[in-house]
Amino acid sequence: MVKRPGQATKSSASGRPVMVLLEALGKRWALRVIWELSNNNPCTFRELQSLCEEVSPTSLNNRLKDLRQLGLVELTSHGYALTNYGRSLSDLLLPLDRWANDWADWLA
Repeated sequence: MVKRPGQATKSSASGRPVMVLLEALGKRWALRVIWELSNNNPCTFRELQSLCEEVSPTSLNNRLKDLRQLGLVELTSHGYALTNYGRSLSDLLLPLDRWANDWADWLA
């Protein structure tokens, strides 16, 4: 069951929205699904499974269910797609991606 803001999580008894979000995004495959949908929007289940490489159908189904309950992903007539909130979240990940690439170059 996915937690919602205001509900206690493993890391926050208060259920602060940022803690609920970080817990949800910390689940295996959650960020990968958002990342792939941000670049390949919309996707059928099979397309998304292929993009996520080794994800099992059960794990992908569970993550999609969680992300849909959180209002980040929706099922359209063309497949799974990011909602407006999902798209705004993926936009926030782009600076993190740039930072990670710079960091990797620095470490090399």
